[in-house]
Amino acid sequence: MASAETKRATEVMTGADILVKSLVDHGVEVIFAYPGGCSMPMHQSLTKYGQKVRTILPRHEQGGGFAAQGIARSTGKAAVVMATSGPGATNLVTAIADAKLDSIPLIAITGQVPTPVIGSDAFQETPIVEVCRSITKQHYLVTKVDDVARVMKEAFHVATTGRPGPVLIDMPKDVQLDSCEVDWDVPMNLPGYKVTTPYARPEQIRQIAAAIKHSKRPVLYCGGGVVASEGYQALRELIDKTGIPIAMTVMGLGLYPNNGPLSLDMLGMHGSAYSNFAVRDCDLLIALGVRFDDRVTGKLAEFAKNAKIIHVDIDASELNKNKVAHIPVCSDVRYALEELNQIVEPPEDITEWVQHCQDLKKKFPFHYDNSFDGILQQHAISELSNLTQDRDTFITVGVGQHQMWAAQFYKFNLPRRWLSSSGLGTMGFGLPAAMGVQAANPGALVVDIDGDGSFQMNIQELATLHCENLPVKVLLLNNQHLGMVVQWEDRFMESNRAHTYLGPIHHEEASGKGATERHTYVQEHYPDFVQIAKGYGCGGASVSKKSDLKGALQEMIEYPGPFVLNVVVPYQEHVLPMIPSGMTVDDMILE
Repeated sequence: MASAETKRATEVMTGADILVKSLVDHGVEVIFAYPGGCSMPMHQSLTKYGQKVRTILPRHEQGGGFAAQGIARSTGKAAVVMATSGPGATNLVTAIADAKLDSIPLIAITGQVPTPVIGSDAFQETPIVEVCRSITKQHYLVTKVDDVARVMKEAFHVATTGRPGPVLIDMPKDVQLDSCEVDWDVPMNLPGYKVTTPYARPEQIRQIAAAIKHSKRPVLYCGGGVVASEGYQALRELIDKTGIPIAMTVMGLGLYPNNGPLSLDMLGMHGSAYSNFAVRDCDLLIALGVRFDDRVTGKLAEFAKNAKIIHVDIDASELNKNKVAHIPVCSDVRYALEELNQIVEPPEDITEWVQHCQDLKKKFPFHYDNSFDGILQQHAISELSNLTQDRDTFITVGVGQHQMWAAQFYKFNLPRRWLSSSGLGTMGFGLPAAMGVQAANPGALVVDIDGDGSFQMNIQELATLHCENLPVKVLLLNNQHLGMVVQWEDRFMESNRAHTYLGPIHHEEASGKGATERHTYVQEHYPDFVQIAKGYGCGGASVSKKSDLKGALQEMIEYPGPFVLNVVVPYQEHVLPMIPSGMTVDDMILE
């Protein structure tokens, strides 16, 4: 007979209780969950653990999914969203796809119709596992209550190991209600899942060190994989030891301080001219935790075409996928950096190269028209950056022009302080993501820099902010247009407006030729975002004069609850530099 020490602890519990207790045991402190008929048993279980898990009710399941991402992206831990079956589950699809492309550890739990009626087109039934099969790292339809404890253990393991990603758990209602004697020590059953983290071999580290030693024009190209591996300190040590300039992807902002002496800031389509020129001219490109995305590379054949390429990534499928590397290394990035730091020597002489990069920064800085008497988007973001540098500040964004301007003009010093839907580019991401960040970081200042198009896609989460006492601030850059699409219309489609104006349809800009005179304002401001914010119980104010901006920003920051600052900005402003899609650095638009 087994001793008391070795005997597995067992107790009889319902499937719903097993699931919720598993969340507690995995350290989940906040869950975003929207109830429905097929998820009610799990919600009932959540009430039993209310002192250990805070359940926040979003106003839309997609909002809950992005809010959970806000927790995961800002903390590095797996976060959880729950929805009911059918439309509740399908409303999570975009957030799940978003998490897959940006490698975010998200656990999505959905209610499902009882197992006897699965496949019969029962009320509120969708085959959500089938819908999400290609956008999840792992997915489960749990058909036996005895499997719940194992599935939960596996889900957190898969979501957080290797390259992080989303896991879907579909829970039929009868499985939630059924009971069993639960074994908390049940072993995982993951055939085919390589649970060991890959580590760079010593000879690969020596190869990288040798390539660095002999380089004349090296550049570091760093992305979200360095963030995910918690490798930023090792990266900064490498930069200190070698003096190599660093360019960051939109996922990598904060890995190295923007104001640092070797920062080339963001590279890519709307990255700095100096980072793109440096990558064009480098002889060694050290790519760490990146995937050579098209928005970074433009025309692949021309990207860093004269450089030797080192590519380190934890996901073997990314190596040589888009760009063939001379030294491909499948490894945890942090481990590779720490090993490299033990033997690396600085390049023999890159003084001239570093000076060249710094000269490029002086020649091609991010800039905007300081003489304009109204408020430009870039100016508003720069002022916010200046006012918040001495605080623990998190910035979330929607998608579009404001997203790129925030990446260009807000100065980040640490990773996980910048949250952007980067791979999928989901409008409506900013506000709910900020909600999750604030829930996970209650003492921090959390600001959603948003555009009026993105903001309205999940504007209902203002209600959640008010009801849950989450003091998120929204810097709303309101130009009444879908700004990035307008920019493409101006650049490539003769300024023909094709449904990119968000105001009343009688306005002359509703369709057809748009105004081309720079800085022309839209006269009608619809909707009234300040009144909407106040209707949801939040604070709100509007500002249009440059001289009033700083005071308005301070009012927003100091307001004790959630606050929307509506900033009236022109719609003709373009995000520059810009490398047209599929083109090269030599085609970059600077003015």
